[in-house]
Amino acid sequence: MPLRHWLAALLVVLLWGLNFVVIKFGVDEFPPLLLGALRFAMVAFPAILFIPRPAIPLRLVLLFGLTLCFGQFAFLFSAIAMGMPAGLASLVLQSQAFFSVLIAALLLNEKVRLHSIIAMIVAAIGLAVIEMGADSAQPVPLFAFFLTLCAAFSWGCGNIVIKKAGPAVNMFSLLTWGAVFPVFPFLLASWLFEGPQAMAHSLANLSWTGVGSVMYLAYAASFVGYYLWGRLLANHPVSLVTPMSLMIPVVGLLSAELILHEKLSLVQWLGSAVVVVGLAVNIFGGRLYRIRTGKASQKRDVRVHTATDKSR
Repeated sequence: MPLRHWLAALLVVLLWGLNFVVIKFGVDEFPPLLLGALRFAMVAFPAILFIPRPAIPLRLVLLFGLTLCFGQFAFLFSAIAMGMPAGLASLVLQSQAFFSVLIAALLLNEKVRLHSIIAMIVAAIGLAVIEMGADSAQPVPLFAFFLTLCAAFSWGCGNIVIKKAGPAVNMFSLLTWGAVFPVFPFLLASWLFEGPQAMAHSLANLSWTGVGSVMYLAYAASFVGYYLWGRLLANHPVSLVTPMSLMIPVVGLLSAELILHEKLSLVQWLGSAVVVVGLAVNIFGGRLYRIRTGKASQKRDVRVHTATDKSR
């Protein structure tokens, strides 16, 4: 992979890792559901006037918007607003990889590999350790933790929609048009659960922090991040690109500690390390198994040829 592509991958990791700190700033300025509406309104408009609709059925665009856009960020923004530490949120959200595997098995009849099962068990142990290791210095509200898992589940559902859309779908176009559908549900949910007074008050008292947060989430994290990531996946093997995602929670945890002064207990750091190990097993386990199987097959072939030569 050329150097400029490695740099692009590192930029995506940085943008998506810092995304969780920016969300924390955003939910301090806006009610979380209103923040979601503003984010996707800026993603969709006026971009849909210039970007053609993706060449897939409209129902898939709708499902993409309601799962990966609305569901994921309604839960994630609400979780962080309720006290879920931004750094840990960046880590827990990566459980989407395991939800994707399970949903694909149920809906697409994809086989769940042994290494994926092992990875899920390891990561589940790590998540349990994180929650049990919460102390007074960095508490993790149980309901906020649960909402973060719901966000990961929604992301997993969105991944299956992308899978159904096929490899030829233009991710830039899908993101733009998919962002149209969550705007109204976000506004309606904000009106019902956060109240028109809270919505009006936050909009009447806009700050540069609030405006900057929305712009970062809409343009840096969404447009730049997804565009570069899509280009990398289009030009290089998935097995080369996707392991870079392991760096996202690392950037999320470190940036949250440096910028937000979030302090994790030793037990929480241990649990975080266990989750990362689980993610690594999920990504690399299949490749290692294929390499090992290939070497075993080569050894068998060598033995067969040796035995044949001797018999001659």
